[in-house]
Amino acid sequence: MDNFMIAYHGGNQPSSKEEGMAQMGKWKAWVESLGETIVNPGTPLPASKIVTKTSVEDDSDANAMKGFAVVKAESMEEAVKIAQSDPFLENGGSIRVSKMMQM
Repeated sequence: MDNFMIAYHGGNQPSSKEEGMAQMGKWKAWVESLGETIVNPGTPLPASKIVTKTSVEDDSDANAMKGFAVVKAESMEEAVKIAQSDPFLENGGSIRVSKMMQM
């Protein structure tokens, strides 16, 4: 099995504490449903910078990467199916699935 990164982009912030708790409950249930398939259940990325050779800027892109998870899967297709079941998609965001190469 290979590891795949599920990268979260964009999405809407909860409008209330209750909505946030409901979203967290859906996410926890999703993680539990994956069992041993989950390698890293999720790492939020609340802030980021864009770094080039000549500058450093705040990443203010509305579609910036918001976090990631890592799952084990037999193929890209299987990893995509896992991503399609992620409740993050209900928040108006998108997910990029990338195969991770072992070094």
